[in-house]
Amino acid sequence: MTQREFEGQVVLVTGSSQGIGRSAAVEFARRGANVVVNYHSNPAKAEEVVDEIEKLGGKAIAVKCDVSDYDAVEAMVAKTVETFGKLDIAVSNAVYSDREFFYEADLDGFRRTIDVTMFGAFHLLRAASRQLIAQKTPGAITIISSPHAFIPAPKAMAYNMSKAAIEHMAKTAAIELSDFRIRVNIVQPGWTDTPGERKFATDDVLEEGGSKIPFGRLGTPEEMAEAIAFMSSPKNGYTTGATLLVDGGISLPWWGKTGRAAPS
Repeated sequence: MTQREFEGQVVLVTGSSQGIGRSAAVEFARRGANVVVNYHSNPAKAEEVVDEIEKLGGKAIAVKCDVSDYDAVEAMVAKTVETFGKLDIAVSNAVYSDREFFYEADLDGFRRTIDVTMFGAFHLLRAASRQLIAQKTPGAITIISSPHAFIPAPKAMAYNMSKAAIEHMAKTAAIELSDFRIRVNIVQPGWTDTPGERKFATDDVLEEGGSKIPFGRLGTPEEMAEAIAFMSSPKNGYTTGATLLVDGGISLPWWGKTGRAAPS
């Protein structure tokens, strides 16, 4: 039986028209939440998520917003409150990333990665915090980071920088917001099988790469959604400034694997 720990709560998930964000939005709805589905450029995909949530018996709206624009993020939070009367949980998931060596990188793409991945997270953190403080209610803000925050993967400098920065941002915010009982936590999804990965690799490359991870496969968006819900849950009311790594062991020294068969 599905737990309903988010019954009556309002959740805003950025970048939730596909991938991890989509699965998170649906998982929150499955557990009783009303959900704001944010998208930047694909309204049809966002409406599919809304339809899926409504089929589950939940309520949802789709809101177009470029998270790199702070005024737009504030307007999205205002739309959330106008529609549902409040905000309880915000999940910063929206990202942008190019893959080039930094010394050859197109600087427009480099800056866009930082504007969306770093400043986009800050914009949601600030706007959601201000709303929760004004409401005088506790809440949760979950920042979606990555092992890129501590693994200097080549051809991803802007993304690596951004993920490292938002982790320090989140922990600083956790201290500053503790008096308001607003929890700020981090989830680090590992290499996950999402549509966004097709920007960089074919299905064959993803399958081969996943086979080298200690668990032998890529993660799924649904697994990451479970982690996001866990860190956002009111059941974890004493957890703030914490980081949950969900990566199938990719950040472990996988080159030292023994090759033993998994237990049956």
